[in-house]
Amino acid sequence: MTALRQLEAGQWELRERGAKQAAPPQRVCVSDPAQLLQVKHGNGGCSRFVVADTNDHAVVTYQCNGRGNGRTDLRVETPRLIQIDSQGVADGAPFAVSLEGRRTGDCR
Repeated sequence: MTALRQLEAGQWELRERGAKQAAPPQRVCVSDPAQLLQVKHGNGGCSRFVVADTNDHAVVTYQCNGRGNGRTDLRVETPRLIQIDSQGVADGAPFAVSLEGRRTGDCR
């Protein structure tokens, strides 16, 4: 996907935006930027459909057999800063998250 090509692999920190009681940041070792499209389902066992893909914006829907589904809107601000809005169903429960992702360095 065009929007993901410019993102750098490495350690990323995902922080919830706009929540009254935000959860602690999630740290993710990203070897393939496509991992950032399925923040609630991990990167295995899901099929994706690309809704939109430009230089700085990607929208996908995905289906994970037996684990749920989702729709993710990812906006690239820089190769080290992204905004993610994702919603769907994970393990039988609905979810909706708005996250800011920042690359913080190499994976540990």
